[in-house]
Amino acid sequence: MAAIRLLPNQLISQIAAGEVVERPASALKELLENSLDAGSTDINVSLLQGGVKQLRVADNGTGVPFDDLALALTRHATSKIGSLEDLENVASLGFRGEALASIASVSRTHFISRHADEKHAWRIASDGNHIEAPEPAALDAGTIVEVNDLYFNTPARRKFLKTEGTEFGHCEDAFKRVALSRPDVGFMLQHNGRALMRLSASQPEKRFTEVLGADFAAEALSVDETAAGLRFWGMTAKPTFSRHTRDTQYVYVNGRFVRDKLISHAIRQAYQDVMHGDRHPAFVLFLELDPSLVDVNVHPAKTEVRFRDSQAIHRFIFHALHKALATPTGASNLVTASQAPSNPFSSSTFNSADNSARNHPTFQSQIDLRTNQSSTDFYQTMFRGIKHEYQSQNDALLANIEAPVGGVVNQNHQDFPLGFAVAQVHGVYVLAQNSLGLVVVDMHAAHERIMYERLKNALDDENVPMQPLLIPVSFQADRLEVATVEDELSNGQGNLRLLGFDIAVLSPTTLAVRAVPVMLQDADAVALARDVLRDLREYGGSRALTERRNEMLGTMACHAAVRANRSLTIPEMNALLRDMEATERSGQCNHGRPTWFQVTMGELDKMFMRGK
Repeated sequence: MAAIRLLPNQLISQIAAGEVVERPASALKELLENSLDAGSTDINVSLLQGGVKQLRVADNGTGVPFDDLALALTRHATSKIGSLEDLENVASLGFRGEALASIASVSRTHFISRHADEKHAWRIASDGNHIEAPEPAALDAGTIVEVNDLYFNTPARRKFLKTEGTEFGHCEDAFKRVALSRPDVGFMLQHNGRALMRLSASQPEKRFTEVLGADFAAEALSVDETAAGLRFWGMTAKPTFSRHTRDTQYVYVNGRFVRDKLISHAIRQAYQDVMHGDRHPAFVLFLELDPSLVDVNVHPAKTEVRFRDSQAIHRFIFHALHKALATPTGASNLVTASQAPSNPFSSSTFNSADNSARNHPTFQSQIDLRTNQSSTDFYQTMFRGIKHEYQSQNDALLANIEAPVGGVVNQNHQDFPLGFAVAQVHGVYVLAQNSLGLVVVDMHAAHERIMYERLKNALDDENVPMQPLLIPVSFQADRLEVATVEDELSNGQGNLRLLGFDIAVLSPTTLAVRAVPVMLQDADAVALARDVLRDLREYGGSRALTERRNEMLGTMACHAAVRANRSLTIPEMNALLRDMEATERSGQCNHGRPTWFQVTMGELDKMFMRGK
């Protein structure tokens, strides 16, 4: 067995480089963070051959004094912390003093810097083996770090680098992550002499739009919640903007980009009720808290963190996002209408000076929206258990709608952003007219969400009203279904009654449904009972009403929702639109699919080439 011996400093740095500098993008990330720590307000990045041939970062930060220059490329030399207390309260992005030394050990590095107190700049260089003595150089202010021929002296590691395009793609991602974190700093990115991105210092909303695109901004909701010294803010896209991959997910803790499992889980839970299982949300979100409450010294790459009170952080993030996503249709809190001119829920859109939107009446003049007895049969049938609640809402609605004057009904379109119905297409879609143009609603998906939210609220209040059936519905059941009911009977049918069901055993192979939830009384009682019994059997009563609660209620709501090819009257359609506006998360059905789309007058004019 060989004797134990100390490793040479050069080999130690190269080993560390394997953890810190995985590829050019890793080096770029470290250099950009150093520039931000130096107080830079303008940072320019230049790459050659995906950053493998050359990676150059120039900033206008404070620079490094001459006396400290010799330590700039030395391992574990840093100006950012000096004690354990500093480490536990670190607020800078870098603090280990490893990045520059690791980069210099596997590349030909040139470091030029000028401190404000120095008469001129100084330059030091490293060829991977040793650091040269400082030399005078020309530079107005700040620092330039030039990394050439990455991994030239470790060919085995260089073989693991990918193509130029792939490595540049990773560098661009690293650049975007840093640029999103600091909208108050200007950035520029060049590749092979070509300028690809110029970002001037701006407000966060503008920076998010520049980096993530106008499509993201148009579908984004603002988030800004504070509690107990915590702040969670940023923009998160509506479920209709979901992606196949996680490529548009950015989370920052005290300005540091992280990939944290706890935060990711909280975000997934907030979206699980409105997004299809194989899709991923898009967001750029910031968590701010006392540095002493989070440990950033978990991983060499500093992309993982550990919270002192992880459960509190999880709850805070979940409730902040849940609140933003639960905003009822018609009360959306988009950041600016200019970013989403086609969204009818932005109040600034309605108040804008764009006469092309305001000049179009919301109502067709020949439609009389005043309700009569026959016009409410649909909602009275579907929502008989909440008939009085609906009727009071309908009366309030009618009180706000004046009788037609001059052929057009006067109304406040801010109160009714989904507008008012004008027609139905093939018994599937409702067409409505609002101040912006045409709204197309999938009536089954919309009604399913309404029923789902009402079932959730009723179950939360332990008050799911039960409707006894005049004639119980019996059906042939398998032994497992009968056994499930027998188990429930031994417990007084606690879980079934909590859900609004009364099911009896007539024989070893026959069950009878005696009562169903009032809201589901017109659904297929047998199919509904089978689905509920299946969930109770597979997951157990307690788990079905906790972990699987939403899935089970979603199934129940789907049974109750109005089906395609159901003809509705105009007042019935309007009642559906009003319920959508008052229901949380009504922009998506229980499976994450959209329930409505807006088509603006401008888009309609374009289709028909008006003005051409």
